[in-house]
Amino acid sequence: MGLFGKKKQAVLGVDISSTSVKVLELSQQGTRFRVDSYAVEPLPANAVVEKNINDAEAVGAVVARVVDKSRSGAKHAAVAVAGSAVITKVIQMSGNLREQDLESQIQLEADQYIPYPLDEVSLDFEIQGPNAQNGEMNDVLLAACRKENVELREDALEIGGLDTRIVDVEAYAMERAMSLIMSQLPGNGADQTIAVIDIGATMTTLSVMVDGKTIYTREQLFGGRQLTDEIQRRYGLSQEEAGLAKKQGGLPDDYDQEVLEPFKEAVIQQVSRSLQFFFASTQYNDVDYIVLAGGSASIAGIADLVQARVNTPAMIANPFADMTIAPRVNASALSNDAPSLMIACGLAMRSFD
Repeated sequence: MGLFGKKKQAVLGVDISSTSVKVLELSQQGTRFRVDSYAVEPLPANAVVEKNINDAEAVGAVVARVVDKSRSGAKHAAVAVAGSAVITKVIQMSGNLREQDLESQIQLEADQYIPYPLDEVSLDFEIQGPNAQNGEMNDVLLAACRKENVELREDALEIGGLDTRIVDVEAYAMERAMSLIMSQLPGNGADQTIAVIDIGATMTTLSVMVDGKTIYTREQLFGGRQLTDEIQRRYGLSQEEAGLAKKQGGLPDDYDQEVLEPFKEAVIQQVSRSLQFFFASTQYNDVDYIVLAGGSASIAGIADLVQARVNTPAMIANPFADMTIAPRVNASALSNDAPSLMIACGLAMRSFD
């Protein structure tokens, strides 16, 4: 299975994170997308740790449940591996090579770019177009990932009743979904430097995009799980009860002041720190917009707080703002989950490449 894959039929975007499996199916009517189905289902503890699948059987059982819950009839799926699991490199190859010759040539040359034995690696490439300095050469994006990472995802999907058509990279799925957010920005985000901060359960990923292309990514160990753990500890709840209470409310009166406010402060700190790392390691010293994604972006008022404290316009990611929604989809649940569905959305968009 290639890391960029080839597709012929509509695919279900399947995002396997550390705490849940999210599925999303899109269709296209004219130039507009439509959300046909979606669902989110929690994973058992430690089935996935820091984006690595530990228990393919357990993940597969959740995949089967979440597909059933979504009521999607799709059997083909697109899934992603974490950016940190993938080595990418842009190399130059002769523009005269046919695709199959290019493939053979890349296989021959790949070992100088990949620090693992080639028989342990899934390798794929995508022609980016002519090289800026030498028009006779093509820039070719080479992507390599350990086979084990790809195969565990394929196994989990197969156990869940799905056929893996595409294995993508989370960063590219995020970039694809961000193309929908750009249209919500002044001037469609042209010539803008956008910082996308994806606050997952255990990992926060900063991706910086210029003209819609990712120029920088960095992961930090921080996420919404810290809030869930604190709710669990303070109020004597199970992990599952704490997760539900975090989403649905109903916690004691001291929750906002004693638990939520300190977590919001920690989010601000992570956003500032991530941006400082970016400024320190590039020629950039500011960004035009901050887009907050991931489950913790749904916390009420978080974008306003980030905007005030970091002094940069901030918004919550909603890739579905300009989409129509099928009658069977719960629109308010979709709106609430929207920031955490960016990767699933970017994967579902592979149907229309």
